[in-house]
Amino acid sequence: MPNSLINEQSPYLKQHANNPINWYPWTKEAFEKAKAEDKMIFLSIGYSACHWCHVMEIESFENKKIASLLNRYFISIKVDKEERPDIDRHFQDVFITMNGRAGGWPLSIFMTYNKIPLYSATYIPPKPQYGMMGFAELLELLANRYKNEKENMIKKGQEVLAFMQPKQKIEATKIDNSLETRFIKQIESLFDSINGGFGSAPKFPHTSTLRLVMRLYKLGLSKKRLENIVTHTLYKMSSGGMYDLVDGGFCRYSTDSKWLIPHFEKMLYDNALLSEIYLEAWHIFGIDRFKDIAFEILEYLYNKMQQNNLYFSASDADSNDGEGGYYIYSYEEIKKLFDKEEFDNSIDLLKRLGFSSEGNFESRNVVRVENIDDFTDKDIQKAINLLAQIRKSREYPTIDKKILTSWNAMVIRAMFKAGRVESKYTSRATESLKALEKKMSKDVKLYHSALIDATPTIEGFLEDYSYLISALLEGYQTTLNKMYLTRATNLANEAIKRFYNNGRWKIGNGEFQDFVEDTDGTFPSPLAVMAENLLTLRSLVEPVYEKFVYRTIELHSYELMRQPISRPLLSEVAIRKNRDDMIIKAQPKLLQKHISHIDTLPYPWVFLRTTLEDNYQLCSNSGCFANSKEFEDIEKELKKVTKLG
Repeated sequence: MPNSLINEQSPYLKQHANNPINWYPWTKEAFEKAKAEDKMIFLSIGYSACHWCHVMEIESFENKKIASLLNRYFISIKVDKEERPDIDRHFQDVFITMNGRAGGWPLSIFMTYNKIPLYSATYIPPKPQYGMMGFAELLELLANRYKNEKENMIKKGQEVLAFMQPKQKIEATKIDNSLETRFIKQIESLFDSINGGFGSAPKFPHTSTLRLVMRLYKLGLSKKRLENIVTHTLYKMSSGGMYDLVDGGFCRYSTDSKWLIPHFEKMLYDNALLSEIYLEAWHIFGIDRFKDIAFEILEYLYNKMQQNNLYFSASDADSNDGEGGYYIYSYEEIKKLFDKEEFDNSIDLLKRLGFSSEGNFESRNVVRVENIDDFTDKDIQKAINLLAQIRKSREYPTIDKKILTSWNAMVIRAMFKAGRVESKYTSRATESLKALEKKMSKDVKLYHSALIDATPTIEGFLEDYSYLISALLEGYQTTLNKMYLTRATNLANEAIKRFYNNGRWKIGNGEFQDFVEDTDGTFPSPLAVMAENLLTLRSLVEPVYEKFVYRTIELHSYELMRQPISRPLLSEVAIRKNRDDMIIKAQPKLLQKHISHIDTLPYPWVFLRTTLEDNYQLCSNSGCFANSKEFEDIEKELKKVTKLG
């Protein structure tokens, strides 16, 4: 008989509806039951595309002995971290405080009915291994300790919560141009000159880091070194493995330092952000391969991850053939196919695609093309098309058909940027924005999450407002439609009212009102995105928005100057504020001619603003300093600004 999760929207929660565990969703009923029966709560947080979440389900949550212990001694609650980022963020902080290291998923928390943490872990094996106690043994130990040492456990848990309270003292530090050189120094020290990217395995895309590197390159800083950091990283990331050369789209991260073996789930936010990065790199460096990748990502999302102009949150790492089964190939099946096609040298072709008889992933092969020139080779292209045909006979990984406002907004923003190159993406962005607003908003109230065919019930978080405003502002730059600017302004006012608190920004307005981190995690910090939005509104609408940015930067200035590498987007906001925006003003009919030029202008932060002027004006937030009938004159002035900076 199914448990209470059967009635939930979340595909992740529904995956556990037939476990022998008496799971509850995060509801008042579960906490009241724990209080009435004086039981500990076992909280398990994960998401549908998470490989180790599936492993723990198969090993432990389907295990009748473990289920019996959980049902006897605990009240068990399941949370989808994508549905409730506020709950996840709070308990990730609990884990970090209790363990002194970053957490992850699945996240396993044991706590009291009033949410005092008693024990925390991530993945827990069913039997002792990896230097960890087995799950069944741990459950019996915790149940016994709760019975005999409850007061001491609660006291220690209260100490954890007290330690987590935000420190009131603010060490404000002056933000100056040394922030730029400090960031460059830190990024160069972490850059992997062999494989691209930063640090060692596992490797993540770090989109906001790459974006700031490109913005500093445009300012003329360390040009050769910064160009190499970006181009080398983007080439290596897109050579195959973490990037799917067959279907398109990036997997979440690489388990090795070479970007070869991915964690096979594909997340919507990664692909939206990476399409922007590759497109921006094409604008700056003129490398056509980067434009191809940007458009391949958007086509993958459109073909595989959307319905009715709304985009799904993720595709799973696992399929019916195990982890990555959909994506990998055996050497013999491909050799046989290539021999049949009568390639001139099938053995050489297999080698160029990274195939070997030993395999590079569990005796099978992930496709990777190391030689950049091979991407234009006809045999390579034909071979990849054949690999795509093989996949058609395979079961596609499960797609989580949850619509998240923030992640959809990321895709819409990317499409608006792509629309300045190919107009079809502007049309797609416009339609998606309409669909998202219709489904996930009610006036200035946003909702966060809902299945594609369901009504949303979870109210929006800061990330939803931040990213939707960002998409609207990009829409204005691409179309000059003032409705987008007005809507962005209204949502920004609502976000300030809901989430802003003297320089700090709350994650949400629900039970957990923790303040959002300034560091960039799985995607850029919503706090930094909001600060970026407010800077843009300062330049396009009203100077008053700058005071909120000033206070936000001031509050985080000490850590910002000490470790900008951890907070690249907020670092960019601070650098941009110091250097100022450049605004090109003119009548709409004049600006329309040059919308496609704004990404190639020689300054990182240039915005178009419609006025009644017959000429082009170039302005900063301090005043206008150039006026001409010729757009080329404005470009020349922008070059001077860059050199002076």
